[in-house]
Amino acid sequence: MLDQELKYKIGVTLIPGIGAINAKKLIAYCGGAEAVFKETKTALAKIPGLGKKIIDQITTSQEALTEAEAEIRFMEENDVKALYFLDKNYPRRLKHCEDSPIILFSKGKIDFNREKVISIVGTRNATVSGKGFTEKLIEELVPHNPLIISGLAYGIDIAAHKSALQNKLQTVGILAHGLDTVYPAPHTNIAKKMMQNGGVASDYRYGRKIFNKQFAERNKIVAGLSDVTVVVESASKGGSLITAELANGYNRDVSQYLEE
Repeated sequence: MLDQELKYKIGVTLIPGIGAINAKKLIAYCGGAEAVFKETKTALAKIPGLGKKIIDQITTSQEALTEAEAEIRFMEENDVKALYFLDKNYPRRLKHCEDSPIILFSKGKIDFNREKVISIVGTRNATVSGKGFTEKLIEELVPHNPLIISGLAYGIDIAAHKSALQNKLQTVGILAHGLDTVYPAPHTNIAKKMMQNGGVASDYRYGRKIFNKQFAERNKIVAGLSDVTVVVESASKGGSLITAELANGYNRDVSQYLEE
């Protein structure tokens, strides 16, 4: 039977034009995700920051709920979990980030709340030196048994995931799209191996088309999940430096090795 409570929780995230901050405000004012969809226009108009367009989207929201139902069916068929931002098992580090996702979808065997979590990110055009540094760093981290977070991209990201697997450390790839696919496709087999000790996660629903801006948005989760972000080789305007800036904004430690 379809989880009605989860349908409304996912549905809030699918209302066009609403971001995580406004969605959390809505849920707080209305008293829950389901209440958002049952509120009147008059009551919604009293909530600060909500424009007429978003209010109209909420009160004619059947499409969002239909999409949420489809997402739940996908989850059931593919062993995907949904972590709601008010759940006890929602990643505790993300709880401290104002713009953290309402729902984080995950697949695999993941402990987001283990004692130490480290994000390792860097250029897609990694040098031999950069990959070697990544591998050595992870080897030295083994006694601390951290969770290794990265973005499953070419270069430093995939080097971090592979090294974590080789050293039997839990590792999670944060995706910039839904969990129905792996991008880049050549990393699909690595992602499958990660399911046994880690996995993949995303705040995007299945079937979501991939746009460049989503990779930058994904970096918020990479930064927010971890205690420390390590940047290994980055172009001066690379996405890895965006992740570092986000981590600084979340009051997390940032370390950098080399610059491309």
